[in-house]
Amino acid sequence: MARELLKGNIAMAEAAIRAGVEAYFGYPITPQTELLEWMSSRMPELGRVFLQAESEVAAINMVYGAACTGKRVMSSSSSPGISLMMEGMSYVAGTEVPVVLIDVMRGGPGLGNIAPSQGDYHQIVHGGGHGDFRPIVLAPASVQEAIDYTVLAFDLAEKYRAIAVVLVDGSIGQMMEPAELPPMRPLKKEAPVWATDGSPGRPRRLLSSIYLQPHDEEQVNLRLLKRWQQIETNEVRFKAYFLEDAEFVVVGFGTAGRVALSAVRAARNEGLPVGLFRPITLSPFPSKEIEKIAQSAKSLLVVEMNAGQMLDDVRLAVQGRTPVEFYGRMGGVVPFPDEILAEIRRITSTPSAFPNGRVRDQWLKRLEKVVFSAN
Repeated sequence: MARELLKGNIAMAEAAIRAGVEAYFGYPITPQTELLEWMSSRMPELGRVFLQAESEVAAINMVYGAACTGKRVMSSSSSPGISLMMEGMSYVAGTEVPVVLIDVMRGGPGLGNIAPSQGDYHQIVHGGGHGDFRPIVLAPASVQEAIDYTVLAFDLAEKYRAIAVVLVDGSIGQMMEPAELPPMRPLKKEAPVWATDGSPGRPRRLLSSIYLQPHDEEQVNLRLLKRWQQIETNEVRFKAYFLEDAEFVVVGFGTAGRVALSAVRAARNEGLPVGLFRPITLSPFPSKEIEKIAQSAKSLLVVEMNAGQMLDDVRLAVQGRTPVEFYGRMGGVVPFPDEILAEIRRITSTPSAFPNGRVRDQWLKRLEKVVFSAN
């Protein structure tokens, strides 16, 4: 297949179609609306289901019902809309049906703005609805990765009967890059054995997330936990850059990781021994890999487009072995490579002089200077 210039939202929509999605339910919200618009045209022309629901609450419950038939189904939204889907996501998880969700994050909290942000990390990675379950979360850093991980999300959701979320920010949803789409997969003809699709001759099945007896509910939770342990063993993904001789390591995901890579390359040109670790699976989080890095690195710098939501996961993985510092921009502001390069210069020239517990205090003081000097 030839590469073509594609916008991120449209690329993810077409990737889902080629991965075999048979039903899409959603509601328009910037900065992901182009994804829904593409689905509204392509799905009907292929004889598949597209429905613009009256709200995000309705959309996720339509996804839930369709997923029970064993079909590949999905929805997409942005930060406030995702918040409205949390209850439905928990029902999906409790019923153990596969669903794919794309979250194109925007600035917040509240209605915020339509600028790119990474403020949904806690909501998706440590949230996703009430109860003891975890979604699989994939974080692309380019249009090509957004395509690849959208396809992967369907395969993982189906393999583990779980929710798989493709978590991107508005930059990736809106940017245009050369990328290659996968070939069209044939739709699956037979429903999985657990599905309730109404086919004649199939035994009756009841799919539900309600278990009134605590011991029954505990068995479901135990089953979900064992399945999650399999996911942690088999599905951790990340990319590493220049770590062979790195004494200092930057950690960032998605667009923040992409911008950080430019800063790391500039630092390498200055002779600074720095590398980059970019998690791709935010859930399961690559804790063991970061723990290994911490055994030899002098310092880690976490870079995010939020107030340090992944920072806590990195610090847990490091277990106090080495200082962990932080630089973030909030509210839809994307950091420039020069900002991160300045932080790299700082940590490579001056050993950390404050406890890890005060990392946010020190970051806020430095950020205030950046913000107010710009205004």
